[in-house]
Amino acid sequence: MPQPDDEAIEVVTSVGALDSAVGALREFLHRSGALRAVALVERPVDHAPAVVDCGRFAPVEVDLGDRIVQLPHDVRLEAPIPPLPQIRQLPPFDVDVTAGEVVGTIGGLHHLADGVRALAEALGGQSVAMAVFETTDAATPLALTARAGGDEPIAVALGDEQFELD
Repeated sequence: MPQPDDEAIEVVTSVGALDSAVGALREFLHRSGALRAVALVERPVDHAPAVVDCGRFAPVEVDLGDRIVQLPHDVRLEAPIPPLPQIRQLPPFDVDVTAGEVVGTIGGLHHLADGVRALAEALGGQSVAMAVFETTDAATPLALTARAGGDEPIAVALGDEQFELD
């Protein structure tokens, strides 16, 4: 998340009501082996959107609209983590962007897609969750995006190409 060079990003140990979302994304990241987990969530008080971005081995960034703050990745949070799906780490997928193919563990893509949708649901409201996973082609990560509370297909991105997964 870009920030003007003259503004330092504030490091905090809590983002209040968003601590549950931070904890959920961090836990999902660790359980799934994702490279990154990001969510657009409503703030409980004013329902304004916030973006929570949790990368592997990186501080958690929270874009509150008017400012961006960071939490250390290992910060201890007191907020409860919403129930998350059972999700297991899978080996990297082989991908062919031209053919729109993802090859890997049988049922693996649907397993991760179901997990991302369950993450969005756990975050509540009209949340949108995205997780980025490794592939055998480092230049072409696999991203899965799902919206809570709907029947919309899961968006699959391979590099710059986008597809839908029913």
